[in-house]
Amino acid sequence: MISRVLVADLPRHVGDRVRIAGWVHRRRRLKSVTFLVIRDRSGLAQVVLAETGCPPEETVVEVEGFVTANPQAPGGLEVTEPTVGLLSEPAEPPPFDLYRPSPQATLPTVLDNAAVALRHPRLKEAFTIAAASVAGFRSALDGLGFTETHTPKIVSSATESGANVFGIDYFGEQAYLAQSPQFYKQALVGVFERVYEVGPVFRAEPHDTARHLAQYTSLDAELGFIDGHHDVMTVLREALAGMVAAVPEAGVVVPEEIPEIPFADAQELIARLSEEDPRGEPDLAPAHERLLSDWAQRTHGSEFLFVTGYPMAKRPFYTHPDPERPEYSNSFDLLFRGLELVTGGQRLHRHADYLAALAARGEPAEPYRDYLAVFAHGMPPHGGFALGLERWTARLLGLPNVRQATLFPRDLHRLTP
Repeated sequence: MISRVLVADLPRHVGDRVRIAGWVHRRRRLKSVTFLVIRDRSGLAQVVLAETGCPPEETVVEVEGFVTANPQAPGGLEVTEPTVGLLSEPAEPPPFDLYRPSPQATLPTVLDNAAVALRHPRLKEAFTIAAASVAGFRSALDGLGFTETHTPKIVSSATESGANVFGIDYFGEQAYLAQSPQFYKQALVGVFERVYEVGPVFRAEPHDTARHLAQYTSLDAELGFIDGHHDVMTVLREALAGMVAAVPEAGVVVPEEIPEIPFADAQELIARLSEEDPRGEPDLAPAHERLLSDWAQRTHGSEFLFVTGYPMAKRPFYTHPDPERPEYSNSFDLLFRGLELVTGGQRLHRHADYLAALAARGEPAEPYRDYLAVFAHGMPPHGGFALGLERWTARLLGLPNVRQATLFPRDLHRLTP
């Protein structure tokens, strides 16, 4: 029996009789010959048929034939003298032609028919790049002594970020889908010192925009024994370099030192370069992020920009304040091509500081009892960051909507497929 050969390996089998298998990507009927283009996970191969009858597009087939060099064929090769066998019944037509170089379909059509639509090589590309990016992230952090962890996505309280959570019935008790692994990864710094996680997070925020999802994949990291948030930024830079190295075709360069601008200076710059005056606001608007990214590209030749020292009023209670300016934080956002991609910073690590921070915000400590107990047992100075995989992939490929980089997206209007 001839074992299956992938399309990408056909150049090593010129003159051999081989078996390939995949989907009928396209049929081209001429007067005396029919060309079948077969698609497998590695690419496309042309098969030359003497007869005119052949199965329709997307039918799963196996083909045995000779690998023949032909400079005029796609890739310089084709399969001749073939025997074609069906591996499933003839397929129904896809929602749009998958063989066209660019998908001729609207985004709703793609999303409604994702399982078939994503077979299109151009649409599939985003998820191949996302997978490679995750592999690069893992490789970089593994090399820095991090341990990969997997924390619960069902939690007992909605304490971290207020009301924007999904409630669920957990055997008759109220529970919630986790907005992030933040509390767990901090606790695990006390176990492993350096941890990371790649997993889903859930946000019940009513944002109907091209940049928001109700569920996305978060690349989180947390590390102990730091001197401040700049140590976290250094690790983030290494993680980004690993991700970029895994997708060299994207053509992105991570500077050896990513430029940085303090939040207050960023607001001054926005006031100077635009007709808006955001000074006094606790956060940056999307338009401001785009303006700052353009400035970083012009001034520093960098597509990345750190904005540091956000006001404490905009950051979670566990954020460490700047010792010299307590109203500002030891935190940062990373902008990439005009969009906030990463949020991170230094956390509080002393039990008494947590009690004081909660009291200052008028929040009781009891709902945080399990979380606070971690810090009563001795924790080092630590910090971390979280990066949204779908935003990263969309920015990398210049996709206008984050849903184009999301497998089966969940948002305000979409719960299927």
